[in-house]
Formats: sequence, C-alpha cells, structure tokens
Amino acid sequence: MAVDPSAYVAPTARVDPGAVIGPRTRIGEYCVIESDVVIGADCLFEPYVYIKRWTTMGDGNQVSAGCVFGTDPFDKGFTGERSYLRIGHGNIIREHWTISRGTAPESVTLVGDGNFVMGSGHIAHNAVVGSNATIASCTLLAGYVEVEDRAFISGGVVVHQFSRIGTLAMIGGNVRVNSDVPPYFMYADFNVAAKGLNLVGLKRAGFGRDQITALKRAYQLLYREGLRLEEALVRIEEEVGTAEAKHLVEFVRGSKRGICRE
Repeated sequence: MAVDPSAYVAPTARVDPGAVIGPRTRIGEYCVIESDVVIGADCLFEPYVYIKRWTTMGDGNQVSAGCVFGTDPFDKGFTGERSYLRIGHGNIIREHWTISRGTAPESVTLVGDGNFVMGSGHIAHNAVVGSNATIASCTLLAGYVEVEDRAFISGGVVVHQFSRIGTLAMIGGNVRVNSDVPPYFMYADFNVAAKGLNLVGLKRAGFGRDQITALKRAYQLLYREGLRLEEALVRIEEEVGTAEAKHLVEFVRGSKRGICRE
C-alpha cells in the first residue's frame, strides 16, 4: 500500500495495497479505495466515499460523504474492459455523487480543475467537464456530454447524451437540455431556450463593457433577427469579430445535435 507517511487513513477505512495516496491526504471513516487508484496530495475524503479502480485524482480535492467515483458505466454494451476516470485538482464535490469511467476500452471520463459540484447527481461515462464550472444539486449529465470552463448548471437539470454546454453559459433550474447550448448566454424553460446574455457570469469573469456589448450584438444576430443559422454566423464574424465571438461561431459550427433556439 503506497500511502505517504504524512497521509491519514481512518481505522475503519479500507485502502487496497495497489492504491497510491499522496501527502497530507485524509481518508475518512469507512471509505473504500480500490487497487489501481491514484490520489494526489492534500485531498479530503469524508466518510463513506468509495473510489473504484482506474481512477486518478489530483491534488486538493474535497469529496463529501456518500460519493462513488469510477463506477462501471450504465451501458448495456459494457463488458468490463479497462477504462478510466480522471479528476484534476482543487475540486469540491459534495454529497452523493456518482461518476462513471469510460465505456469503450481505454476510454476516459474527464473532470478538470476547480469545479464546484453540489449534492446528489451523476456524471456518466465519457463525459468531459472542464474547469471552474458550477454544477448544482440533482443534475444528471449523460454519456459523452461536454461542459466547457466556467459554465453554470442549476439544480435539477438533465443533459442528453452527446450534448455540449458552452463556456460561461448559465442554465436555469429543472431544464431539459437535448441540444447544444452556446457559450455566454442564459437559458431557461423545461425545453431549454435562450433568454439573453449571462450578464452576472460575464461580469464575475471580468468581462468589460466592450466585450459584453459585442456579445449582445452576437446574441441579436443569432437569435433575434430571423436569420438562417449560417447567415447569422457569417454576420457575427463580419460585425463582431472578438475572440469570444470567434469561439461562439466555432462552437455552433461544431454542433452535431444542433443548438437550442430562443
């Protein structure tokens, strides 16, 4: 058992000899850490956390009670091959989350750095969550979902398989996301619909007045002027031209499920 001498493992916890536990990490009561798990430094695991094999976690993660990471994917085609869950640094993951590893052999589910994940939800196989996102309670991310950096997903949101959520998008509570959600905007309604700019999120992210004004124009062209999608994207490129507008256009053009409408 490769447990750093400065780490703490509670007497009732079970750590497999094939696991690696980094410096100053604390493993709480009744936790289970399987073989082929690597946990970095300065992590905190509250009681009753279960980390299954082929999971890697970076430094400074805080995991609350009742979480299970690296579960077999919920996929009838899965036959037990080796796949992975990789979680970065500095994440806060609260009570009762399950995160599955990939479904295809050697595939990966990825969670980045600095995310705040509130209580009770699921991140499915092969999902990719960026960094500094907020995911509120009772949210379900299906397989192959992508969440870009600094997105905000409110409580009770269900995201359909293969959907993408753009950077600094803000999705309101109890929304069903069954298409791609472009970055920088705000969304609500049971069937996800665009509602304007995510002004609070943009200001918190340090966006200045000129950047916000440019994104307002991009929103108008995309959603308010009755243009065909490609025509709207060309107009955004011609009239806006900021780095954020470029990312917006690339995100929309890269969509395979289509984007939500207003």
